[in-house]
Amino acid sequence: MQIQVSGRQVEVTPALREYAVTKLERVARHFEQLHDVSVILSLEKLVHRAEATISAARKKVLHAEFEASDMYAAIDGLTDKLDTQVRKHKEKLTDHHRADAQKARPTA
Repeated sequence: MQIQVSGRQVEVTPALREYAVTKLERVARHFEQLHDVSVILSLEKLVHRAEATISAARKKVLHAEFEASDMYAAIDGLTDKLDTQVRKHKEKLTDHHRADAQKARPTA
């Protein structure tokens, strides 16, 4: 998985980049089929904003945004949102009724 961190109206320091990458690796642990992540950090007056777009398998694209008064808090909120979206997407992919179908099938 490739993680690209860029900044709009803000300089992305190595510490900020490292923090974003480590937080987004937590999201990747839940779902192995993530291809690439693009993170944009921006600053508008006093509002710090973090947004990310994840491209996953089967042409699925997940997008989330979060605003906070601190950039680190914005990254934390963003990863929480993405984590929820990834878990929900993974839940949709699993077949929960497979065991029921095998039980109902008559054995020969």
